[in-house]
Amino acid sequence: MSDRAMSALKILVIPGSTRAGSHNVRLAAAATYQFVQAGADVTRISLADFPLPIYEADVETRSGVPREALDLKRMIAAHDGVLLVTPEYNASVPPLLSNALAWLSRVDEPPGSRGAVFRSRPFAIAAASENRFGGVRALAALRLMLTACNATVIPSQLALAFADKAYNDMDRLRQPADVGALDALVRQLIDLAQHTM
Repeated sequence: MSDRAMSALKILVIPGSTRAGSHNVRLAAAATYQFVQAGADVTRISLADFPLPIYEADVETRSGVPREALDLKRMIAAHDGVLLVTPEYNASVPPLLSNALAWLSRVDEPPGSRGAVFRSRPFAIAAASENRFGGVRALAALRLMLTACNATVIPSQLALAFADKAYNDMDRLRQPADVGALDALVRQLIDLAQHTM
């Protein structure tokens, strides 16, 4: 892979939490660092900057797709690959992230391109939890949601267990096994994004 090709590769990292001190925001930070180390141009955003009403068909019929959903779609469209980092709520994806995906699936810009933002770039998924399962049930639900939107989701994923003890003071992962799993995810997303650019 040439240095020129790598410098052009743009990765977007989206934590599915906006909570202060979130383990998943910290995992997004660790992943951002690892993508940068691999040579990618990385942007990390917060869903707090894209406030959306709860998706409801009557709201869409009455008011159309919110500007924030269009802005989020354009942000994703400006990148070659996307990493979603999700908390696990009640064995599934939290409402904040689920709602953002629901609105994104409704964006039809330009006309006739509804859902194209999912189809035209690869996605990776990761989760962090204080329990021993590491958010694996949320990852299964998120993979299903993205697949239903016709997204390509890379096989590698990271379910970070015991996340309250997983980071050092610089929000880097402590355990070599966790670093290795994140590195495999990073490299797989980069490789697939490189092939679909």
